Amino acid sequence: MSTKRKAKQNIYTHTIDITSLSIKNAEKEGFRKKLEEIAYKGYEVEQISDGRKIVITKPGGKFTFGTIRREDFMVWTYDPVQKTLWLISHKNILEDLEEKGSIDPMETLVIISALEKVYKGEEPEDVLKDTILKNPVGESPEVLLKAYKWIWGQEDVNYPDGKGRAMSWEGIKKNEKREWEKTGQGILDLKESLKQNLK
Repeated sequence: MSTKRKAKQNIYTHTIDITSLSIKNAEKEGFRKKLEEIAYKGYEVEQISDGRKIVITKPGGKFTFGTIRREDFMVWTYDPVQKTLWLISHKNILEDLEEKGSIDPMETLVIISALEKVYKGEEPEDVLKDTILKNPVGESPEVLLKAYKWIWGQEDVNYPDGKGRAMSWEGIKKNEKREWEKTGQGILDLKESLKQNLK
């Protein structure tokens, strides 16, 4: 019989912000209810002019192709008045942009141009100062720009092989063979579609 110790699994080297918490053990339902009441913890990373905030929570728990992404985080839109957290995603934003595009394609192209500046590394706040964005319908362009900054950062963390943020911008993903393929669901795909419709 081998006396070698099995290597420890899932060891992470990272700082963690710890808040002390004490809950007495109780019968199952009482303990569960107290656990459900524990406050969510995250980082406020952007303020929205309507009082909402963009918040990230880490770790996020992304699991891709059998590998957990250890530095993953989640991006939320937080409303402190309503106490609601919306786990905003590329799909949500793309659907919102599609709806905007069905009402006002020209203004949607202006919003997409602003998003492209954030995609290339400009700060959302700077883009908003330099660009007049109207909102035909749906979520405010300010939220889209500020949320996408962090969603793109999240994609860069989860897919560090250079494709990261291109997944949502260009509309690409890895297939079962782990090869990159076009999905047709990128912001550039929508941009091209809107341009074609204006011709």
